[in-house]
Amino acid sequence: MTKDGLIQKLDDLEWEDFEVKEAMAGPPKSSWETVSAFSNTSGGWLVFGIKQKGKRFEIQGLTNPEKTEQDFLNTLRGDKFNVQISTKQEKYNIDGKPLLAFYIPASNKKPVYFNSQINTFIRRGSADHRATKEEVDTMYRDQTFGTKTSETAPDTGIKDLNTTSLNRYRNYMSRFNPGASYNRFNEDEFLSKLRILENGECTYGGLLMFGKRSTIERHFPDFWVDLLEIPGISYRDSKIRYTFRLDEFENLWEYYFECFARLKQKVDVTFVLTSEGFGQELSPGLDAIREALVNMLMHADYFSPAHPRIRIFTDHIEFYNPGGLPKPYEELKDKDISLPRNPIIAKLFRMVKLAENAGFGFDKMETKWMQHNRTKPEYDLSFDSTIVKFQLQIIKETTQKTTQKTTQKTTQEILKIISDNKFATTTEMAFLLNRSRSAIAKQIVKLKEKGQLKRIGPDKGGYWKIIE
Repeated sequence: MTKDGLIQKLDDLEWEDFEVKEAMAGPPKSSWETVSAFSNTSGGWLVFGIKQKGKRFEIQGLTNPEKTEQDFLNTLRGDKFNVQISTKQEKYNIDGKPLLAFYIPASNKKPVYFNSQINTFIRRGSADHRATKEEVDTMYRDQTFGTKTSETAPDTGIKDLNTTSLNRYRNYMSRFNPGASYNRFNEDEFLSKLRILENGECTYGGLLMFGKRSTIERHFPDFWVDLLEIPGISYRDSKIRYTFRLDEFENLWEYYFECFARLKQKVDVTFVLTSEGFGQELSPGLDAIREALVNMLMHADYFSPAHPRIRIFTDHIEFYNPGGLPKPYEELKDKDISLPRNPIIAKLFRMVKLAENAGFGFDKMETKWMQHNRTKPEYDLSFDSTIVKFQLQIIKETTQKTTQKTTQKTTQEILKIISDNKFATTTEMAFLLNRSRSAIAKQIVKLKEKGQLKRIGPDKGGYWKIIE
């Protein structure tokens, strides 16, 4: 019988992973390894009464299914394992042969082991593997997956939040998510509703997002988001270590903007104005890179000794995220499961439309990057880290052509702003176009010289007229 044939016979089981054992005379010793592995990974079904020969399965049945079930469950609820394990079980009778199936769920008390910690196993593919010390250490941290950064940081309060960062965030929300109910709250309600503060103390997530660096470092001594630009296709290929390294910044909200400013230089961007008059950068490549950056910041293990890290090589960009995925990549992608390691940080990014409401963003990254340069991101997924790699296309243009193209685009954008608002000031144009005021003034002078633009009235109180 093939795997598909077996699954068809046991059609009421939702198969994610499974292991079969003969178990003619009772639960075999190897079943404890599988229980540990399923508990420490993503769960799975353990079926007694079936013999596996390569890729085929032979139904043998159980001599005494009642005793086998009792012995197995008593062991799981006894003191053989370091935690008690609850199961879901099913009984079958196929061709007169009794079978038992037990679903072992992923545990929230990892590591799960039997007899001693050395007997900690994890699931890789269709096999059980003994966990390394590093993997066991990661499991202890992951016991608090999704909850640790929701706890409050002792001896902190509103005084430990960076006012500039908070104001910048609220302004950003009012621009890009004006319908959000949080916009109408006063400061105390805002901080409480978004769980930045709880009972007067900062949550770890709120502190990481908006805290003062001096306070963050009391709780996360090596707080740092690292970004390097490396002139080569690898460390070995580069003659110097790096050409740019990001400075230290106050918190994650400030790190986001600084990282994004460097990353967006690596993709083509089209600039347009929204109906509200705000500048908007459009590019599928930029969308993919932004998704990767936000995902790294949302899902990083900030209690790990490793840092969130971005490496910009000549031909690719790498996002390194300390902390493994909570479930296998295929399941997270196919089922659009949202299990953020840092739910408060995730919500804060989502409330300003910088992250999706569900899932880990794999589909968006893949679709957008495929549109950008016809390649998909590559993933290096390990037990305690995640690396996402984006291949870059190197486009060679002369400095002269690049400058001409930029200048032409800027003048078109200035004319578009004026056509929408003839009273627009150079300061407002500079803000909308993310340019300096002097750069805007130079372009306006050129437009006047070409006879495309005329000023009617004085600098204050006058207006612009576009000459057709």
